[in-house]
Amino acid sequence: MKVGFIGLGIMGRPMVLNLLKAGFEVRAFDVNEEARKAVVIEGAHEAKTPREAANGSDFIITMLPNAKIVEHVLFGPEGVSEGLQAGSIVIDMSSVSPVDSVACADKLKAYGASFLDAPVSGGQPKAEDGTLSIMVGGDEEALAKSRPVLEAMGTDVTNVGGSGSGSTTKLANQILVNVTMAAMSEAVVLAAKAGVDIEKMYQAIRGGLAGSAVLDAKIPLILERNFAPGGRIDINMKDLTNVVNAGHDIGVPMPLTSSVLEMFHALKVDGKATDDHSGVIQYYEKLANFEVPKGGK
Repeated sequence: MKVGFIGLGIMGRPMVLNLLKAGFEVRAFDVNEEARKAVVIEGAHEAKTPREAANGSDFIITMLPNAKIVEHVLFGPEGVSEGLQAGSIVIDMSSVSPVDSVACADKLKAYGASFLDAPVSGGQPKAEDGTLSIMVGGDEEALAKSRPVLEAMGTDVTNVGGSGSGSTTKLANQILVNVTMAAMSEAVVLAAKAGVDIEKMYQAIRGGLAGSAVLDAKIPLILERNFAPGGRIDINMKDLTNVVNAGHDIGVPMPLTSSVLEMFHALKVDGKATDDHSGVIQYYEKLANFEVPKGGK
């Protein structure tokens, strides 16, 4: 089976490599020529436009920063829609709003193509080892055909409903991840300023009710003062903006999410937009006039 893949960033590049390892023929596109060349070295074919990526492909995957770019790649000049063949399946693995996902699904019907909104969770580490969690909205038959492709990149592929359901589930995921990240940061700054060894605190609480995948993934990075992006603040800020807007549209207040979103805005103003979202601890450190020491003690 042939796969066109568009978006070769922090997440997209390792996802392409896993598709290649699974034996898929991949035609890859990114606006960054160096990113294209990097996956060509690993065995992918280079596409110089989204149209080229789609041409002859059974599946077209997009992994892009926002809905505006997804729409342009799919329907703009030299876009995917110009290279689609009837029966192709477009899989958007970006994090966008459910409204945008439904709009893409409706527009692609005119081209005889199916659409799945299939955002992921797990960040760069799970993209690299092929163990992403993938939440899929869309037609069940299209998902059944797409499973071998998706399972090359993730271990948990879950059908959560019709078009837009995958994107909605990702919004819920982003609430839990980022609000937990903020709560963890608040707790760490409190404990560290009180003189507690953070590594020992982490070991003491990780097996109890406060333990979480967020804690396990991010505490070690905080102890290293390593805020290199796995999930960037500006990207998560975009996701939380979608969360707040979606909540307001259907009458669901979002008080905790709104607070964390404002923290991310403050960090962006402070020049930290491209830090990993575990860098939200720096917001709390600034408030407390205290920096958690490297190593946690």
